[in-house]
Amino acid sequence: MKQNIYLFLKGFGMGAANVIPGVSGGTIALITGIFEKLINSIKSFDLTAIRLFFTGKFKEFANHVNLSFLIAVFAGIGVSIFSLAVVLQFLLINYPVYIWAFFFGLILASVYFVSKEINKWNSGVILFFVIGTTIALGITFMNQAVENDSFFYLFICGIVAICSMILPGLSGSFVLVLMGNYQFVLNAVKEFDIKSLIPIVVGAGFGLLAFSHLLSWLYKKYKNQTIAILSGFILGSLGILWPWKISYDQFGNIIPIGSDTKALSYERFVPEAFNTEVFFAIGLVIIGIFVIWAMEKLAEQITD
Repeated sequence: MKQNIYLFLKGFGMGAANVIPGVSGGTIALITGIFEKLINSIKSFDLTAIRLFFTGKFKEFANHVNLSFLIAVFAGIGVSIFSLAVVLQFLLINYPVYIWAFFFGLILASVYFVSKEINKWNSGVILFFVIGTTIALGITFMNQAVENDSFFYLFICGIVAICSMILPGLSGSFVLVLMGNYQFVLNAVKEFDIKSLIPIVVGAGFGLLAFSHLLSWLYKKYKNQTIAILSGFILGSLGILWPWKISYDQFGNIIPIGSDTKALSYERFVPEAFNTEVFFAIGLVIIGIFVIWAMEKLAEQITD
């Protein structure tokens, strides 16, 4: 029971991360020590699992797919997303600098704790780290598309978003921003719009099964290179989370703080004066770093 509570809380952390554009649930999974077990459990939904299920061998099926583990983690993710969507939407609109600062600290610390899993650094590993950083930075400065609520586009959004959600350093929420559907999906979750959620969920399920096989194979075959490129993804995503930025709408107009208008692009800047906002923002960066450190220490004491 205690073990399931820990797994639920880790899933809750993943769900919270996935709601914020720029933060990846995969990063939380990697830091808390459940990443490899998670992708291996997901990819175990294969022909053997189907055979066991439809022949009534439910106990063998549950053991094969590590069902208790998946239920605990995904229960945490689901509860987190549905309970925090409204709160985080409010905070992002009214206190954007503080929210971005806190998650900037989270991700900054994540770069260190994830990359320390690399057993041996060499030129090849460094190259993958640079490639990952470059790709993430490139995604950071891309412009977002226009909102599209067609069934097929929502299906694609589900595939892309879930793949980036379990991939450390690439935020599923930010990918949805780039695809123009972040606000649409957030509203669908908040209002429990079944018609809109069905294609997203179907696409997410398909993408999760397909991508987990690839990621599991890479993690086993090329662990150091895989962690290096994932660490690069995490480092490059810091550009998304920089707290001080001016938001522009699709017409190039500045979006005032407190507006729920979708941002099409950002202009990042460094504060000119050390005021109260900057002081609290730096404090939240430090708190974010401490939270990741505490999660890492807790993960070392828990055997999953």
